[in-house]
Amino acid sequence: MALLNFKKDDGPTPGTLGPDVEAFLQGYSIEVMPRTAQKVDDFRAILPAGTRVYIAHIEGTPIGDMVATAKRLNDEGFPVMPHFPARIIKDAATLADWIARYQGEADVDQALLLAGGVDTPHGDYHSSMQLLESGLFDKAGFKNLHVAGHPEGNKDIDPDGGMTNVEDALRWKQDFSNRTDAQMAIATQFAFEAAPIITWADSLKDAGIDLPIHIGIAGPAKLQTMIKFAIACGVGPSLRVLQRRAKDVTKLLLPFEPTDVISELAAHKAANPDFNISQVHFFPLGGIKTNANWAIENGGAAAVPANA
Repeated sequence: MALLNFKKDDGPTPGTLGPDVEAFLQGYSIEVMPRTAQKVDDFRAILPAGTRVYIAHIEGTPIGDMVATAKRLNDEGFPVMPHFPARIIKDAATLADWIARYQGEADVDQALLLAGGVDTPHGDYHSSMQLLESGLFDKAGFKNLHVAGHPEGNKDIDPDGGMTNVEDALRWKQDFSNRTDAQMAIATQFAFEAAPIITWADSLKDAGIDLPIHIGIAGPAKLQTMIKFAIACGVGPSLRVLQRRAKDVTKLLLPFEPTDVISELAAHKAANPDFNISQVHFFPLGGIKTNANWAIENGGAAAVPANA
């Protein structure tokens, strides 16, 4: 059975996406790792002033490398939001040390709390809820605490492929937000198709979960790269979009761009101002510069680099 269905679909034209997209991309964020950040000479040349930069903490990455990357980005004028993956944090002393190092060395006051992608916890923590309940972020004066969202579910949390446990966790986090001073938002896994994203976001609102959603979008990358990451990250349903968008064999070596999904979500936001997706969060699967340049070409004033 062929993985790809070669069907022509012209879609929107990059570079002509218009004011809805410019508005939707306002305040977008982007994710880096220490090793990918090293490939960028100066983030001010490619990112708008004030862009929030998440730093993904992959298992095995030394905390020193994470903090050094955070300090470099902060020194260039970008607010930094490092990942705190619960399952790779050994204990409360380790968590407190990480918070203190980020705060003391890189002036960090915000974090993305998530379970993390390892099967067996390294120590006392296995969920972002435990990190929230530790009280250590509040004690350190962290202002923004983001949590993970999964528009297509997460089989690590719901092995049956449903959404029950994921939704229960978000209800708990909503309650935590209601009873604390934490400024919280949901930063999601990437997805490729607008309609299911809209349905998922609306379902959260209907369930009384009103945390702002920062929707994960995969930046431009080769189609093979997209398929690899989609499978590795459990984004199975979105593979159908990759199948539809594969126009012919020669396009397999060309970037797959987020033109359609961004355009459709932006149009929906323009028509429904109370739509609970408030920002875009880019996963630069094809490279940070490639992603930033796509935003510059399509995002108008929302994507003008800081030193332009």
